[in-house]
Amino acid sequence: MWPESEKTEELLGAVREGNAEAVNKLIDRHRDAILRLVRMRLDRRIQPRVGVSDVVQDVFIEANRRLQKYLQDPVMPFHLWLRQIAKDRIIDAHRRHRVSAKRSVDREQPAHVPANMDHSSLAIANQLVDGEITPMAAATQRELASRVEQTITELPEQDRDILLMRHYEFLSNQEVAEALGLSQPAASMRYLRAIRRMRELLLADNQEDSL
Repeated sequence: MWPESEKTEELLGAVREGNAEAVNKLIDRHRDAILRLVRMRLDRRIQPRVGVSDVVQDVFIEANRRLQKYLQDPVMPFHLWLRQIAKDRIIDAHRRHRVSAKRSVDREQPAHVPANMDHSSLAIANQLVDGEITPMAAATQRELASRVEQTITELPEQDRDILLMRHYEFLSNQEVAEALGLSQPAASMRYLRAIRRMRELLLADNQEDSL
């Protein structure tokens, strides 16, 4: 999902040297990743009112405004810094909508795990499918992906967040730790706990289906 870091560092070096074109290249290089992130994280219940493209534009306007300060003190890798700006803009969009909306978003369509990301959902499922979940393992790939996606929405926010980071944003454990301000062992434990809780939910659903 995220562009490789070596080329990004080259562009950051060029920006430090005053190359204005490098700023545009840096933004263009990360546009698809930020677009995917916003589509994934922006509550689908408010997307009819809050455009994904508008949020993406706000992210890059803010990033451009703060870029020189980042270059003076790069506290984290550029893509994680940009990701944090995007998360902040998404939170702002949710807050503004809930304050200004004339009717509750809770009456609308519920939020979903990102659509058209079956590969990511199956990657999680492949870690969980074993002899205890044989009927689910025999289902079609789409059914399996849908089961995983639905189960993710039922998890506590902290568990859901780290699964999205690892399997849908394709962040490494080290990157997750940096983004969340955790040690790597703590990030790893949080991830394993989320996987365990998700497996328990899948097993429970599978047992209900077999009754």
